[in-house]
Amino acid sequence: MTPQMGISGPTSAGPTPSLDRIEELGIIGAGGGGFPTAVKFKAQVPLFIANAAECEPLLHKDKELLHHYAEPFLRGMTMAMQLVGAREGVIGIKEKYQEIIAALDAKVPANIRVEPLPDCYPAGDEFILVHMVTGRVIPPGGLPKDVGATVSNVETLMNIGLDRPVTHKYLTVAGAVAHPVTLRVPVGITIGEVIEAAGGAAVPDFGVLLGGVMMARPAANLDVPVTKTTGGIIVLPAEHALIRRHNAPWMHIAKIGRSACDQCRFCTEFCPRYLLGHPIEPHMAMRSLGFSQPGDLTVATLYCCECNLCTMFACPEDLDPKNVCVQGKPIARERGLTWKGTPDSIQPHPMAEFRRVPMRRLIAKLGLGEFVNEGPLTEYKFAPRKVTIPLKQHAGAPAVPQVKCGDWVRAGELIAAPEAGKLGARIHASIDGRVTVGKDAVVIEA
Repeated sequence: MTPQMGISGPTSAGPTPSLDRIEELGIIGAGGGGFPTAVKFKAQVPLFIANAAECEPLLHKDKELLHHYAEPFLRGMTMAMQLVGAREGVIGIKEKYQEIIAALDAKVPANIRVEPLPDCYPAGDEFILVHMVTGRVIPPGGLPKDVGATVSNVETLMNIGLDRPVTHKYLTVAGAVAHPVTLRVPVGITIGEVIEAAGGAAVPDFGVLLGGVMMARPAANLDVPVTKTTGGIIVLPAEHALIRRHNAPWMHIAKIGRSACDQCRFCTEFCPRYLLGHPIEPHMAMRSLGFSQPGDLTVATLYCCECNLCTMFACPEDLDPKNVCVQGKPIARERGLTWKGTPDSIQPHPMAEFRRVPMRRLIAKLGLGEFVNEGPLTEYKFAPRKVTIPLKQHAGAPAVPQVKCGDWVRAGELIAAPEAGKLGARIHASIDGRVTVGKDAVVIEA
């Protein structure tokens, strides 16, 4: 199947939404975290930052949305700034996108500016982004509001500007596919159907990573449904190193790490949070493997952002410090370990600016140079016969079904909502059809 060219979708929206309206529409962080946006926007701050850094290799979704749909994005950003009381807005986008920067500069109001960012990883981490934009460091375990800022993703802000229920997701399909593209797909459609819309896999035996390749989770099969937070579908040959790394079992990681780590500190010296001055030292987490259980040196693991730079780029032994840190986090929480310093005591490393990892170097290191690093936004007319919409695709508790088996629903109709008093998000039907309610998902058959 060949994608159909020509873009349609976002149009002018209705009234400025309140926090109640954002909650009603089921808007959550579309960049991966899935935190309910209405809850985030309750904090009042002077600065609002739109995160358009999109630093994962091969992903182009946010850049494409800014190119094609700047108006609803800017409308949503202006609305968001009003809701949080921000006097100033900043759009952080990589400096290499000169055409998009010029177009935005011509459209932004006086209280919003475009901030060009270096083409490095992980520029999209909100701690790194806030520091690049403001020079301030969010304290360990803190939030942007602790330094007077709120950060939100491009697609999230566009959804606010559109003022309609979130029933579709924009994502990039990249890697070993016939046509790397960015698509608008119904929530609940299978990743297999989306891959087919990109012309199908270009290799006979392949694996799939969901999200970006650095922080991805491997797809168990092609029936995995797209959710509101799915930002990328990366197809790679089954024998590719990234597929093997993301599927490595913990016992293998721990055994190799225990015997092979020589404490060179490269993982720590390249750690973005360590370079901000945070108490995170991946080499200390690796050292803990030699003790009774991972996490004996848990202060070195608790504030890991899981960017995977230590594992995928820095370590010369091909070890996995990131997963060792992840294994230590629950132990740290059980012991009640927290950072004891004060914000004034945080000092970024003097070499931080010079240890940013350029995207071209990262792509080469990951073995992705053979794949086309493009993903133009392309229209494709999806007509799924069935969608499986998970009840847990956001931060907080699973949503509670508001429909029952046999009900007929229309696209955009509410099918699940948070339980009273619990953090969560509303979920809406992405197609017309008959409902089947399961334990973890609502299935709609056209």
